[in-house]
Amino acid sequence: MAAVGFAPAWGAAPAARLLAAWQAADGQRIGVIEVKTARWSVQSELDVPTRAHGLLVERGGSVLAAARRPGDWLLRWHPASGQAQWHWIEDDRRFNGHVVASEDASVLWTTETDLDTAQGRLATRDVRSLEKRAEWPTHGMDPHALMVLPERVGDIPTGSLIVANGGIPTLPETGRSKRQLDRMDASLVALDPRDGRLLGQWRLQDPYLSVRHLAWDPVSRTVGIALQAEHPDAQARQQAPVFAAWDGLQLRPAQAQPAMHGYGGDICALPGGGFVVSCPRADGLALFDTGARCSGTLAHAQAYALAAGRGHWWASGSEGVWCAPEGRPARAGGASVQFDNHWVAL
Repeated sequence: MAAVGFAPAWGAAPAARLLAAWQAADGQRIGVIEVKTARWSVQSELDVPTRAHGLLVERGGSVLAAARRPGDWLLRWHPASGQAQWHWIEDDRRFNGHVVASEDASVLWTTETDLDTAQGRLATRDVRSLEKRAEWPTHGMDPHALMVLPERVGDIPTGSLIVANGGIPTLPETGRSKRQLDRMDASLVALDPRDGRLLGQWRLQDPYLSVRHLAWDPVSRTVGIALQAEHPDAQARQQAPVFAAWDGLQLRPAQAQPAMHGYGGDICALPGGGFVVSCPRADGLALFDTGARCSGTLAHAQAYALAAGRGHWWASGSEGVWCAPEGRPARAGGASVQFDNHWVAL
């Protein structure tokens, strides 16, 4: 895929530490990697029983990791000491891959699925024990990423919980086998963090676009959303937008976007404003302004995990850890690994 409208300036990339999840030759890991100029290496790691997905850094340096859906474990890990605290979900629920904390770090929330009804649930969890204290409906199926709104947006107040209902009906036995896609009902919802009350719900006109991952742009005070297309028609799926923007009033799908195979793997806000979406099936990265207009693409094979910090952003891929707007892909210092969707800059 050729780059359109954006070209990186190669130079000296800053050192970075990234929280990551990956698949190694002998199993699944979470850990901390360090990126230095042209090399990256694992600084600390922990074996996990199944593939990890969403990651969160807590105050004090501990880490939370949630199993990829349909997951049955939640983990708190201390990279410095290696100490691990595991929590296993009830038999009739499954984790959907993401966990967030309240601004004051007093409460945790996880997205889950009720296996009996296939409906989405949002669980409130004790920050110390990880035990569930309450759960609320997400007003949709297949809830995935969630975030705590850092500022008021439109009529939605600061601190509200923004949840991406992927909307894909799945088989309860697996949680991943899709069925009856004509019943898809993806939406973005805002919930009151005190009692789960529905504050608002927004949908895209195209019912086959699944709302998956979220990022906050503090410059424009906009939420960016990575989309994944489920159209029965292959051409429609290939041409489908991979991004939408939410300003508190509506969801706006991407405009002027080239074909990216309809699959947004991860999303992060760009330093200075705007968003980048990883598109592993198109072997590229798509950049968007806050008006949902595509401002360019970058070729990067198997691009997946993204993170931003200190005026730079990083993307994983088969070519290595890529840093923009400066730096060539950094190669592994040891055996290569397959990174999962998400990173967090430390």
